[in-house]
Amino acid sequence: MQSGLKERIHLALQNDQLHGAVRRAVDHMKAQKKATESQIPYEDFRRRASEIRSHTEQHLEYYLGQFAENVRKNGGHVHFCQTGEEAVQQVLDIAKRCDAKSVVKSKSMVTEELHLNHALEEAGIEAVETDLGEYIIQLDHETPSHIVGPSLHKTKEQVAKRFQEISGEEISADPTQLTAFARRVLRQKFLHADIGVSGCNFAVAETGSITLFTNEGNARMVTTLPRVHIAIMGMERIVPTLLDLEVMMNLLPRAATGQKLTSYVSMVSGPKKPGEIDGPEEFHVVVVDNHRSNMLNTEYQEALNCVRCGACLNACPAFRHTGGHAYGSVYSGPIGIVITPLLEDDNRAAQELPYDCSVCGACAQACPVMIPLPDMIVRLRARNVRRQLTPSAERLAFRQFGNVFSDARKYKTALTSGRILQKFVSKNGYIDAKVPGLSGWTAFRSFPELPATSFRDRVANGLLDQLKSESGGNKR
Repeated sequence: MQSGLKERIHLALQNDQLHGAVRRAVDHMKAQKKATESQIPYEDFRRRASEIRSHTEQHLEYYLGQFAENVRKNGGHVHFCQTGEEAVQQVLDIAKRCDAKSVVKSKSMVTEELHLNHALEEAGIEAVETDLGEYIIQLDHETPSHIVGPSLHKTKEQVAKRFQEISGEEISADPTQLTAFARRVLRQKFLHADIGVSGCNFAVAETGSITLFTNEGNARMVTTLPRVHIAIMGMERIVPTLLDLEVMMNLLPRAATGQKLTSYVSMVSGPKKPGEIDGPEEFHVVVVDNHRSNMLNTEYQEALNCVRCGACLNACPAFRHTGGHAYGSVYSGPIGIVITPLLEDDNRAAQELPYDCSVCGACAQACPVMIPLPDMIVRLRARNVRRQLTPSAERLAFRQFGNVFSDARKYKTALTSGRILQKFVSKNGYIDAKVPGLSGWTAFRSFPELPATSFRDRVANGLLDQLKSESGGNKR
């Protein structure tokens, strides 16, 4: 994670171009999502999807075992990797054995998490992203800004300028021309690649298949043209049956981009069989733990239910104003706030993320599998306090706060003192001065001053009797 959270947020807030690009993108996806939700019993699908995901996580070892057995029956290979380093090394070992010189990749968040491209390049292997958004940010050496739309923070004019720089050609900002240029460049990469690397939206335990949801068709090129296909999946990205997959196929596209179904739904069940004209000669599935198992049987287990749709990002007011790079993590938005501190438990900077949230609850309403993200964010803040990761002055202040608010006499004394002291810093009923301890609030909003009479005092002086008299004694 580069720099601090506050610094990254400050820089993002100053970028008007970023605000406009992110706002247009998330507004479009939210509008599309709302339009397609009404076409199915959406809440019923949400509940069913949540049940499927929770059931799978509770029996994850069984379903992973069933999946691995069926992949092997289909002629494929399964590699279980405890750490991210093991997963990367497994891919490098396969590449070395195949004497691979080039790799084409379809969109995969878990490979971003593992920094696989960097490892391949260090090994002298060219790694090319073939999803258009991922290809764009790869050229600029950036990480994804959004789980679904990795380059949504960029304008088409920025993309055209970058394409001109690498090609030396005159390329307009027309999306058709931009796509045509990328297609022309990537076609040659597909044809000459030794290995295709994909992610996995869902693995199906009963068939030993991996499923890919895409809108560009590049994943089909990645999984069929190279002679070796490596699918990399987080250990939680699995459903028990094809019927369970059907629920996800209806729900995920609607939550993500507002589509009834993604343009391409691909199921890969192993290498090509004798007589088949396309498909890889070798099929490998790398199943990655990388601290995910630490969430099992804890209060954070439901975070593993995430289907990586990005709906929580689109609903989040903080993401809307800063975009994804302000989070300093591969996973941004509310889900990133939750899983990044858990996946990077020993990273002190990652533990800052739970504070980039107003706890408004919009993410929980948007989540298609009903993950209680705000509750988890609050728990992570509490965990930081227990670990003494918060500033010592803050811990001292809250100890004093608890001491005062647990004693009626101390509480009254504090209120009286506060009313006297606020006279020096308040104006027209509000405190705008940069008072130590309140400056974080008053820098952006006015803090209301304490009222002259407390509610307790008003009740003691007959407030309730007065209200009853004014309402004619009627109960409501």
